[in-house]
Amino acid sequence: MPVFEVKITLKEGIVDPEGENTRKTLQLLGFENVKQVSFSKVYTISVEGEAEGAKKEVEEMCRRLLANPAIHNYSYTTSPVD
Repeated sequence: MPVFEVKITLKEGIVDPEGENTRKTLQLLGFENVKQVSFSKVYTISVEGEAEGAKKEVEEMCRRLLANPAIHNYSYTTSPVD
């Protein structure tokens, strides 16, 4: 059964309020060297079946639900699990 780690990130130029608030807070806490923080989501998805079919399903999941194509990029890695 393949396991996919799907990472959803904001596209270049899209405002990242969560990352920006985290950066400001870190600087207030004394971490002055922090210049940028980016927020992303990571999903771990186990799919029954063979890897190629599962890969197509994960692609569809990303397109239909997990990522908004107007503002998000997505990438994924896969590893087999016994």
